[in-house]
Amino acid sequence: MLSTAFSRRAAAGVNPNALRSLSVWSAVKAGPPDPILGVTEAFKADQDPRKINLGVGAYRDGNGKPYVLPSVKKAEEIVAASKPDKEYLPITGLADFTKRAALLAYGADSAPIKDGAISITQSISGTGALRIGGAFLARHYPHSKIIYLPVPSWGNHTPIFADSGLEVRGYRYFDKKTVGLDFEGLKADLRAAPEQSIVLLHACAHNPTGVDPTPAQWAEISDIAKERKLFPFFDMAYQGFASGDTARDAFAVRHFVSQGHQIALSQSFAKNMGLYGERVGAFSLVTADPAEKARVDSQLKIIIRPMYSNPPVNGARIANAILGDAALYSQWEGEVKGMADRIISMREKLYNALTHDLKTPGEWGHIKSQIGMFSFTGLTPEHTKVLAERAHVYMTSNGRISMAGLNDSNIEYFAESVDAAVKGKL
Repeated sequence: MLSTAFSRRAAAGVNPNALRSLSVWSAVKAGPPDPILGVTEAFKADQDPRKINLGVGAYRDGNGKPYVLPSVKKAEEIVAASKPDKEYLPITGLADFTKRAALLAYGADSAPIKDGAISITQSISGTGALRIGGAFLARHYPHSKIIYLPVPSWGNHTPIFADSGLEVRGYRYFDKKTVGLDFEGLKADLRAAPEQSIVLLHACAHNPTGVDPTPAQWAEISDIAKERKLFPFFDMAYQGFASGDTARDAFAVRHFVSQGHQIALSQSFAKNMGLYGERVGAFSLVTADPAEKARVDSQLKIIIRPMYSNPPVNGARIANAILGDAALYSQWEGEVKGMADRIISMREKLYNALTHDLKTPGEWGHIKSQIGMFSFTGLTPEHTKVLAERAHVYMTSNGRISMAGLNDSNIEYFAESVDAAVKGKL
């Protein structure tokens, strides 16, 4: 019967091979390329020995190489010596790790920590923490399904929260004219937001601008959030990595909690421990009391179970070994400060080269005042295009660079290339 049908189609002029070539996915359109991936691909294809990749958000050492922290190596030895099994973790992850991650973020003196009122789960790095948080708020936050993001924000924030079922809106953050914080615009937009909206805040080392509020400005933001009954959701991907001081980088989180805010918090251990591929993170919520915490815990498990069942174990064991050993923890803090200090020194050298040595047109003070891995240079898309094509220097088109990609071997060439691009001589 099937052969008869094919015979009829052949007689009607229908090519059976053409029918077989039609795929159920033939109508799927190609998505836009990831801007960071595009930068990396162009860099890899470039054969010039002077090429520099300033697009990737991963730390590099003074030789431009990936860096495995010595404390991480020691932690790996400790984990290996314990001869661990490969069993599944519970849905919310390694309990010792999440307890210590909460202490790192909130501080031992935090009232919710002392009261046993922090609901926390291990996550698949910071991205996973944000996704869990978005899903939890979309399902359980009773007052609003609107989340406000700073403009600009990390590119993945919008799809994470949109895919979680939240409506994404923006509040002013970056002032292109000053290459700094638009604090008046930020305050005005938060005051104009509907009461009880969710607001996403970068705890430190704002990505992509590198522009952070001062402690006094954070206090004002907290007051506005309290006045408007806004729900603060902190993304803390760089604790310790921004200033070199884990307590200083946690100021905003701890201040908001001390002022009575029930916050949500995403943590990542990719940058500050260099555990990029291990995917170690945590998501937490401040609850009213242990009984409420238990209910929230149960709902987090319900969200996570069908999402990925339970998190990976190896990275959590490494992070836990560091956080749980006083000597190793102290060593790790020193290494984090070392990474932060190297980036700060690159900012100083770049500023001096552009301002004093090359007399590059423009104001470059923001290079020093910005903090963390990234810098919004103020370079235009035209500048970034010519830098890639003629100087083999790669960055995103908005002029954001990863300061970690600069080192003593390439910073002079980079500064000279920027100077030439700005002066129109490249």
